[in-house]
Amino acid sequence: MASMSNAISHVKFAPAVEGVLPVFLQRWSGRAFSERPVSDADLKTIFEAARWSPSAFNEQPWRFIVGVLGTETHARLAEVLMGFNQTWAPKAPVLILGVAKDKFSHNNAANGYALYDLGAATAALVTQAAVQGLTAHQMAGFDHEAARKALGIPEGYVLGVVTAMGYPGEASLLGNEKLIELEKAPRSRKALDEIVQTAWGESAKLG
Repeated sequence: MASMSNAISHVKFAPAVEGVLPVFLQRWSGRAFSERPVSDADLKTIFEAARWSPSAFNEQPWRFIVGVLGTETHARLAEVLMGFNQTWAPKAPVLILGVAKDKFSHNNAANGYALYDLGAATAALVTQAAVQGLTAHQMAGFDHEAARKALGIPEGYVLGVVTAMGYPGEASLLGNEKLIELEKAPRSRKALDEIVQTAWGESAKLG
């Protein structure tokens, strides 16, 4: 796994868990990005990881609209961000919008798992990015209708999230005390016995 340039990254690493691949413990959703560009070669590898994700009927319903900083696509994606996300995400070297075709190609029936499959592909994408030393932050806070219009996304496709991606930068680059505090705060997760159950409300005994 490539090393992350930002020392604060290591604060975000989860404690080592025997048998768990390091990338799952070291992946995190940063907001501060360096000015280092993400190469086309790196992006190709990242999207290859997403391409080989599983999907219902192997439909592969996902489509990814990618904008590199300085391009019209990046500008359009930045414009549709909402609230808090407008304060940091437009500086990301790469912005990606994931969308999913909502009907199966083989019979035109509704695909109730299209967004689930898009999520699986996006998880592969951000995990591969972490392997390559990048950080990726997924955002629900954007104007869906504005994004559809700005990017010419037709009906029949549902929108997932916008992902900001780049090499980690120093937290001070955020220029906002609250954002800097979030960037430096350790990650936390619920305990396994809260999320893994043998029956509803009964924790699984995993040792």
